[in-house]
Amino acid sequence: MIPRTARKLETTLLSSRQALPRPARLYSTPSKRRSAPAAATATAQVPIHDFPPFLAQNVPSSSTHSIDTISQFLLQRPGLTVVPTPRPLKSFEHDNERWYPDSRTIDMAGIIDACLHNLQDVPRARGVFQRLRTKVGSPLLETRLYNAFLEAYIGMAQKEEKKRSYWIDEAWRLYDAMEEGLEEVLPNANTYSLMLLLWHRVKTREIHMEGDVNGQTPGYLLSKLVDREIPVMDVVSNPTLGSAELMTEIAKMLSSEAVNLGFKDVLQQLGHSQAVEATAPLLKDVPEVMPVYKTVTSKQSPSDPDVEVPFNLDAMRRHLADVLEARKVLDQDLNARQKHLEASVYDLALEHLEHRAKVFSEKGLDQNQHLLDSELQKWMWTWHLCFVERLKVEVARMNKSRAKDVKDIAPYMTLIKPEKLSLLTILEVMRLQGSTNAGIGMKTTRTLISVGRAVENEYKAQMCKKHDIPVPEFGTWSAESYFSSMGYQHLRQRRVAAARMMEDGEAWTTSWSQATRSRVGAVLVECLMDVAEVLRTKVDPKTNEIQSESQPAFFHGYEYQRGQKLGVLKLNPIVTERMAKDSLARTVHPRHLPMLVKPRPWLNYNDGGYIYNKCNAMRFKDSVEQEVYLKEATNAGTVELVYAGLDILGSTPWRINKPIFDVVLEVWNSGERMGKIPPAVYDQPEPVLEEGKEKDMEARSHFMQRHRVWAQEKGNNHSDRCSVNYKIEIARAFLADTIYLPHNLDFRGRAYPIPPHLNHIGDDLSRALLKFEVAKPLGERGFRWLKIHLANLYGYDKANFDERVQWVEDHIEDIVESATNPLKGSGWWKKADDPWQCLATCIELKNALALEDPTTYECSLPVHQDGTCNGLQHYAALGGDAQGARQVNLAAADRPSDVYTHISLEVESQIQAEAAAGNETAKILLGKITRKVVKQTVMTTVYGVTFVGAREQIERQLRDRSDIPEEKTWAASSYLAKKVMASIGDTFRGAKSIQLWLNLCARLIAKSIPAERLHLVKNPFGELLVGIPRSRVKKEQMTSVIWTTALGLPIVQPYRKTARKQVMTAVQSVYISDPNAPSEVNAVKQATAFPPNFIHSLDATHMMLTALECRNQNLTFASVHDSYWTHACDVDQMSSIIRDTFIALHSSDILRKLEQEFRERYKGHKIPLESISARGGMVKQLAAAGTRIKAYKRQEHALRGIKDIVEFTDEESSVAETTVPDEDGADLEVKPKKSQASKAKDDVDDDDFLSTLLEGEEGMGEEEGSNKKGKKSTNELDNAALLAGKFVSLTDLIPPLPDKGTFNVQAIKSSQYFFS
Repeated sequence: MIPRTARKLETTLLSSRQALPRPARLYSTPSKRRSAPAAATATAQVPIHDFPPFLAQNVPSSSTHSIDTISQFLLQRPGLTVVPTPRPLKSFEHDNERWYPDSRTIDMAGIIDACLHNLQDVPRARGVFQRLRTKVGSPLLETRLYNAFLEAYIGMAQKEEKKRSYWIDEAWRLYDAMEEGLEEVLPNANTYSLMLLLWHRVKTREIHMEGDVNGQTPGYLLSKLVDREIPVMDVVSNPTLGSAELMTEIAKMLSSEAVNLGFKDVLQQLGHSQAVEATAPLLKDVPEVMPVYKTVTSKQSPSDPDVEVPFNLDAMRRHLADVLEARKVLDQDLNARQKHLEASVYDLALEHLEHRAKVFSEKGLDQNQHLLDSELQKWMWTWHLCFVERLKVEVARMNKSRAKDVKDIAPYMTLIKPEKLSLLTILEVMRLQGSTNAGIGMKTTRTLISVGRAVENEYKAQMCKKHDIPVPEFGTWSAESYFSSMGYQHLRQRRVAAARMMEDGEAWTTSWSQATRSRVGAVLVECLMDVAEVLRTKVDPKTNEIQSESQPAFFHGYEYQRGQKLGVLKLNPIVTERMAKDSLARTVHPRHLPMLVKPRPWLNYNDGGYIYNKCNAMRFKDSVEQEVYLKEATNAGTVELVYAGLDILGSTPWRINKPIFDVVLEVWNSGERMGKIPPAVYDQPEPVLEEGKEKDMEARSHFMQRHRVWAQEKGNNHSDRCSVNYKIEIARAFLADTIYLPHNLDFRGRAYPIPPHLNHIGDDLSRALLKFEVAKPLGERGFRWLKIHLANLYGYDKANFDERVQWVEDHIEDIVESATNPLKGSGWWKKADDPWQCLATCIELKNALALEDPTTYECSLPVHQDGTCNGLQHYAALGGDAQGARQVNLAAADRPSDVYTHISLEVESQIQAEAAAGNETAKILLGKITRKVVKQTVMTTVYGVTFVGAREQIERQLRDRSDIPEEKTWAASSYLAKKVMASIGDTFRGAKSIQLWLNLCARLIAKSIPAERLHLVKNPFGELLVGIPRSRVKKEQMTSVIWTTALGLPIVQPYRKTARKQVMTAVQSVYISDPNAPSEVNAVKQATAFPPNFIHSLDATHMMLTALECRNQNLTFASVHDSYWTHACDVDQMSSIIRDTFIALHSSDILRKLEQEFRERYKGHKIPLESISARGGMVKQLAAAGTRIKAYKRQEHALRGIKDIVEFTDEESSVAETTVPDEDGADLEVKPKKSQASKAKDDVDDDDFLSTLLEGEEGMGEEEGSNKKGKKSTNELDNAALLAGKFVSLTDLIPPLPDKGTFNVQAIKSSQYFFS
């Protein structure tokens, strides 16, 4: 029992660690409007100028001051984050190690982490640490790592009696190294807590030691921490100290030293702790709840029945008891419940399986009866029992092994108990199987890495629980706008303070390399494959006897995909069948589930979201460079609004839509197909070869193609069934709860919910199952928008608003009937484009109409405002393209324009002409080109869809029509894809010119080299000369395309040439891509992906701006990229915000700022001229875009290959040349080589940019040596040879911006169909 005085101090210490700056509470629902200006005195709401006539006049718009603040913020250039470009793989320069540690270094840190865990092998960890410390400046050498060693040394001093002095001396030596700062690692509050703990234990004889502790005293430590301006309360209240009694003793000891040293501020801080009283326990006098009992009759005494608590209730009560204990620390039951959910997932699953096995055993059910119950869970329990024993044997063997590869992995296998490792592996493999085609199986490499990552994540979650740090709370938001200078500073102050608190208390862990993950996963998967078996039975057709056989539940094999031999793991077919039928609720990890409390605010690039389960704020695409940039931007404080936006998105409360859930559950349990819900048993007939056609080669070919498609769809039916099963199980589990969806970003800045199975970005079913937790009265305008929303969902979305409302009123009987009798009625709602969301809206509308005044109905259904092909909207605004603006509803019109219908009609007219001319493919497609067929391709062309991608999209649409022979769909889709993409290029010429400019910039950047790596010098004539061998030039082309969004987020394109690494594992030899081994950039993907990625970053910025302003104005907000959601009654207000933020964004001269950033970021970068002249197309495109460089007239002959972009003068030259021979001794005079005829695969050689789009990544990404355009002429080879060794500045080659059109974005205010 903790004494009362200790409780007082404990309360003070806990509260002091939560005393953060209080300008913002981003993740709470605001209680009042937040549109006040940044000044201290509030001003009244001022209607925006030129109020849109189509919005309700009584709905407040964004205040003029608020929008002006946003506009002023966006006009500023965001702070640039600049990090050195990675060096080639075999470069060992110190600056590269400082930013980009290699896999070997990461593995060293991983071994340290594993060896320090539970003091498993501290001497080995120390030896590795000593080698790691030589890499001064490495990002892995951080204060928390040093503190982990201090804690380990203190632990070893208690553990090893004979070496106590040695370990204590090691601790003090390490602390002294930190104080001196020679290794660029400085002590923090946790460091001083640990050293005070060591001193206290020596003095109190908890650690017996002769002599003094190196002469160090608490006074010495106190003076040091005061010098470093570390708050003494952070030291005293550090979770490292553990108990309140110890905190009290340390506080008294420091108080005494503070008196001696005259530290009055320290005395004041420590003295404050005595004034705080502990709060009385909340549940002190609350009686226990009487549980529900059930009657149980035992076989021994059937006449004397007993009673017991049902298992599910008993388990719940026992786990809730832990929740009540957690209340004593957290004083927030929902937080405790969420922590309990995250902390005990494997324990709960294990207990559940154990209970099921006990029930099976007691009932004595035979195999047939088992199949009526949950056979899958019975098998999992049996596998688990065998797996645990197998793991214990394997770990013991590994610990005794002397083989280096085994010795390196052994420490990782002891981080988690075998019981948890076993269940973790089983659940992860089952989860992966549920997301793949059952016939193909799981790729071995993906499976091994996923299992290894699951072990890593579980270990990190355990370390997060170690000190049980309370989730930081922020104060309420003040009157400042997020975009004002004061508001932005407040955001940063509260985040930095909270991040410091969390970091000081968390135990140190490090990331594992891909090789380590694969090796750990391989050990676990191999053990599982060894022990997991199932019993299969079959009736002998001759004797009718039931025969049984034990078979492996998992087996390893190989599949050929696209000509490559891939290792795969497959499930026994009987297990696959059970997965489609049995409950999957216990196979979902809480990091895949919604949260019960508001997510942790994002405090750092790797700290936020779930309470225990570690997440990154960005989904790094195997790119260390992306992580480094986001880390540096976070430290610089340039991404505060991005984190604030993520907090807002995650704080939106949701509930499960129970009426929809009930209907979905009924359909699911019936096992029948309905819409996107797949049947329990695949219901499409298997194709058969017609009789007499066995020797007809064409008929056999068509049959094989159809059968292949049928088999693939049958396999997909299984994964689709599992996906829907997850959604229903999760919805059922949270049926009565308010839930939250933590968000993070992809590398382009687009926000996604972290829980993957059930979220509002999912399909029609997922969206229909969710609604806002808060309901609001519809009002007159909300009632109108609800009707418009229903028309949109049904597919009647091309009429004007009045017509949509009238259409709904004409179908009131259908709507009411659908809501009343959804499954046994006429099924009108099933014909909608989004049937489940349509049904949800029908139910809401019926409920409203049941009231005397429908406008008073409180509706919680999200109503959407969707952009019209939003990517093309951004292009039209960027280029001022008046024609494009009309097609995508930027310009005002009486009716909505439909670009998809426009393109389909244009393509249809071309097909009619070619069909009349006798084209057989055109004849097949005649009359079949609908809006739906071309929609996805039109929508994604602006996002960089390649010709191959467009063909696949159209092929799916044509196959869904079922009126084109299967064997004709491929040729028809190829023909149609070319027509569609050509029509888009003709319609949106403004977008095409901007795409070309972006593409050219990206291609130049990807070929550039930082000046410092070229060893530039000037000769006596003032000419720049390059001092590196030519053979290194290609290897030094490591520059990625990087830009900064208006909110300060650095975007790094991750596309590099794949550097695969072979790793020998227990299952098979796997090849993994090592993100820590940087290689040259893939210039083709950098170029083709930049235009769509840039547009994605723009729509992500627009969404974030809208989310922030909606929170300012007290609106509930959610989004699916370019689809914005709010309550029906708030649609008018949100619509005004959408337009205001879009106008503000596009009034900030986006392309000009991008050009300026490129010129600043890549200042000094040089481009080898042979890279841009390897194919003539790029030089012609640069010349057409307006690029011009200068060179001396005497260089005219050497530069004849790029003469179209060169101005020859006698005054200056931009061209630098190499001065040293190649490493093989070649002269500067370079002769054409045969290999140059197929050189520069990454260069696009089409003069027309449309050809670049048509060819796509697949077409241009062939292996080295491919040359689609044929061999070059001798003249071209001579030109390339003359340019070898010559360089020009990147900034000189960047073309001028394309001319802007006449469209004014202010006109968007008058467009009622811009977002609708």
